[in-house]
Amino acid sequence: MTDASAVESASTRAIVYVLSVAVCALVAVVLYAFPGRTEPAAPGVLPTLNAVLNGSAAVFLTLGYAFIRRRQVRTHRACMLVALVLSSAFLVSYLMHHAQVGSVPFRGQGALRTVYFAILIPHVLLAAIMVPMALFTVLRAFKGNFAAHRRVAKVTLPIWLYVSASGVVLYLMLYHLGT
Repeated sequence: MTDASAVESASTRAIVYVLSVAVCALVAVVLYAFPGRTEPAAPGVLPTLNAVLNGSAAVFLTLGYAFIRRRQVRTHRACMLVALVLSSAFLVSYLMHHAQVGSVPFRGQGALRTVYFAILIPHVLLAAIMVPMALFTVLRAFKGNFAAHRRVAKVTLPIWLYVSASGVVLYLMLYHLGT
């Protein structure tokens, strides 16, 4: 099966795409439809938790990659599932935080502001496409379709790593450099 559309049933693809669109829409609604309030000078518990979850996901993604390169499949699988759970927990925590405060503006100026947006824009775009990619990657592994899993994982992993690691960098810039 070389055609990606032949890997999953039409109903499975539809579920993944509907779920992905729903997640992106929910994030947009929470960020921009909630009035929010002024963000305190200190980041608080949820943004810090978000950074820890993102950073931890990046660590487990890296470990999972290292284990599969060593052909330690069970340990790879465990690491990747932990990364998926951590990223899912991040999403819940992120939504909870932004439902309370709305969108948090970056207050840095000059070159720092340019760097912040140069990281933020691809982070947001890649986070949106990462949702279906991660779901398809995991589904293909669970179904035992490892050839299709490897094909999509080669693209999913660097995107997922970028989103997770850049999330930590954006947190540091937003709450510790841009004030």
